Amino acid sequence: MTQSIDFTAEATALADDLSALRRDLHRNPELGLSLPYTQKRVVEALDGLPLDITLGTDLSSVVAVLRGAQPGPTILLRGDMDALPVVESTGLDYASTNGNMHACGHDLHVSGLVGAARLLSAHQAELRGTVAFMFQPGEEGLGGAKIMLDEGMFETIGAKPDAAYAIHVAPGVAGTFVTRPGTVMAGANTLHVTMVGKGGHSSRPQDSVDPVRPVLEFGQALYSMITGSFSVFDPIVAEVTQLSAGEAVNVIPSTASLGASVRTLSAESTKRFPELATRLADSVAAAHGCTAEVVWNEQYPVTVNDAAEAQFALETLTSAFGPVRVVESPDPVMGSEDFSYVLEEVPGAFVFFFVSPEGADPETAATNHSAEVLFDDACLPDQAAALATLAWERSHR
Repeated sequence: MTQSIDFTAEATALADDLSALRRDLHRNPELGLSLPYTQKRVVEALDGLPLDITLGTDLSSVVAVLRGAQPGPTILLRGDMDALPVVESTGLDYASTNGNMHACGHDLHVSGLVGAARLLSAHQAELRGTVAFMFQPGEEGLGGAKIMLDEGMFETIGAKPDAAYAIHVAPGVAGTFVTRPGTVMAGANTLHVTMVGKGGHSSRPQDSVDPVRPVLEFGQALYSMITGSFSVFDPIVAEVTQLSAGEAVNVIPSTASLGASVRTLSAESTKRFPELATRLADSVAAAHGCTAEVVWNEQYPVTVNDAAEAQFALETLTSAFGPVRVVESPDPVMGSEDFSYVLEEVPGAFVFFFVSPEGADPETAATNHSAEVLFDDACLPDQAAALATLAWERSHR
């Protein structure tokens, strides 16, 4: 059997290059599915490596494929590339000034994946099977992973992967890897409810059918519905984040609406929630002489780690980095990820990597999506080594 490789030692030589790439991407963040500058920098960073590179058609993706000299499985490694419409206030000397920000650390994801490609390419002659590097736009709400799948990413790679892994940075004790078997992140969904009544003058409510009262009542009843209808062992987080009604203070509007973000931890809850919410909306509306219009959108599925692949990731990272730096999380995270689309097709694991700067208090550090969040790119060699190690060990086991 081929011996394991100490990618952590080899990755130290990449530290300056990976940090420079990350900081360049941080200065030039791009949104959504069209990331021409980011795509260009990725292709430049991969230049000279023995990779088959394919660019996306409907989005600025990059799929780079390393084909080992020996037969073996196909492994997918993913890094997302898009930023957020957040005005940065970190004070960094490489801070963005274009009104957008890599506030979720995707600049580190890109750089870490480039590092993994360099590490594994150096051992192509010993590599068994194929490693595909998935550089993905549009994670922040646009489902770029699904678009890449729909464009035929597996056909581009040449086979459906046998396993898939992704690492996502977050504030926390620097250098710590965290994952778990089963559900690791929630599904993201939106609920919009509009109560339709009859508008009129605020001085004569008896001549109108006020939609504001039922929309407020529904918003309160929604929380009771959750606690009374769903198990505490399959929790739901629902927050009403939008309220909209009339514009003039002396006019009863004809409609009033609310919007809610709903996070679910199972496919069963994702299916059942809109059924119960619609029944509740109809009942509340009828009690007030209104009708209800309900729109439910399943944005991202629940992110579910394959139990065997998650255990493999925990054991592999523990062997590479030591038990102090690897934690099995007891609970899922209520945030969401479109790597879920990949994990619906391929067994794999989604891993968190804590990268708060030295001296930062993990308990009080700004979180992902904050204009003040800080990530330490000194951790990039370990991130690259972790991805390379997962691919290598999975290919050679």
